[in-house]
Amino acid sequence: MYEFDWSSIPGALPFLWEGMKVSLEITLTAVVFGIVWGTALAMMRLSSVKPLAFFAASYVNLFRAIPLVMVLLWFFLIVPQLLKSFLSLDPNTDVRLTSAMVGFALFESAYYSEIIRAGIQSVPKGQVAAASALGMSYAQAMRLVVLPQAFRNMVPLLLTQAIVLFQDTSLVYVSALADFFGAAYKVGDRDGRLVELLLFAGAVYFVLCFAASQLVRRYQKKLNAHVAH
Repeated sequence: MYEFDWSSIPGALPFLWEGMKVSLEITLTAVVFGIVWGTALAMMRLSSVKPLAFFAASYVNLFRAIPLVMVLLWFFLIVPQLLKSFLSLDPNTDVRLTSAMVGFALFESAYYSEIIRAGIQSVPKGQVAAASALGMSYAQAMRLVVLPQAFRNMVPLLLTQAIVLFQDTSLVYVSALADFFGAAYKVGDRDGRLVELLLFAGAVYFVLCFAASQLVRRYQKKLNAHVAH
């Protein structure tokens, strides 16, 4: 019968924390960039300018049809070479973290785009007409009237997507980047306690993601109560 030995974990906590910081850094970067670029894509997709709408639709459909791990592999193999070439970096420069951030940000922006597009469409069209009657241009109506209302409605979905994104950061193992999961795997492999370290990593992911999802659920209830009143 397998005998569990958790003695490797206390001494590995500093290394695991460094891995957690990498996971959080990737998550934060991808969320911020994903929302910004996703908003632009959503606006383009709703645009009456056909080339912009076609580009946005093609972008979203492309990234939503490709597995994330494959996207990360592409960026791991391609982006470092491009960065080193265009920026004249030393061939030994480690740009794996940058590659992971770029891959996650571009991938997640496709999903954020769909969330934001649905949020914009949920705002009654009469809001734009009312803004127009007040002398606002279409751009001003979107920026000052529609988007604020849309984002208030979308916050729970945006936060839920961020939780999923945090879980998906474990896939950066394909680039040998020491995120939290990668750090746990390395320690377990080194000490011959892979089962214990992976169980510990799974427990940490569960606690963080479950706590975050409960906070999102509470916010959703408060938002629904506010709308009801």
